[in-house]
Amino acid sequence: MLRFADGTQTAVVGLNEIMAELYSEGRQADQETTEEIINRLEKNNYIPSSYLTRKEYAYVLLQEYREYIAGRANANPNQQSIP
Repeated sequence: MLRFADGTQTAVVGLNEIMAELYSEGRQADQETTEEIINRLEKNNYIPSSYLTRKEYAYVLLQEYREYIAGRANANPNQQSIP
């Protein structure tokens, strides 16, 4: 479930799987990775094409991926984290 700044929530299909794949590929939490998440999500989810909406998605997804990385680092403290 993604939560936007205005309180809107939306469910997305496959987000955890996509983040796990990107993490295993060693992808950093950056704009390029965020665009890749959006591209992969669009295969099974509707993401509006408006520039503003995509920027909002990118912001929220970047935060989600950062949290995912931090969670992995906390679960495996001996494993090197990705910045």
